[in-house]
Amino acid sequence: MKLKTLAILLALSSGALYAQTVDVKDAWARATVPGQKATGAFMKITAKDGAKLVSVTSPVAGVAEVHEMKMDGDVMKMRAVAGGLDLPAGKAVELKPGGYHVMLMDLKAPLQKDSTIPMTLTFKDAKGAETRTELSVPVSAMAPTPGMAHGEHKH
Repeated sequence: MKLKTLAILLALSSGALYAQTVDVKDAWARATVPGQKATGAFMKITAKDGAKLVSVTSPVAGVAEVHEMKMDGDVMKMRAVAGGLDLPAGKAVELKPGGYHVMLMDLKAPLQKDSTIPMTLTFKDAKGAETRTELSVPVSAMAPTPGMAHGEHKH
């Protein structure tokens, strides 16, 4: 009886994981200097079936938000993305300097180059089901080489 229950649970969890497949690649966070209270984190996110990135948390920051930078006339403006960042089915969405990015604010300590920070991404699918992806994000002064092993996670 126990084996049958285990098989059912595995089948159910496999279906749930298959229904919400999110791939995160090339994640990194920008290193800071002492006294700096904010920085950005960047990555490429692909949601197989489409989803929204609805929240980000990290114990290194008091506040973590998805932000967008865009030109408003001659002025570059940055603002939080209201309602979550759309991740169209099968299309990679790049969070990068000068565009969409994760803003880490109220930093508790400087982010040291060549260290890593934990980060949790929360996604919501079309049916409203939430899933979380845990990352270990490398800290760098500049974008790492694409395909770098750290900061990649498939969910």
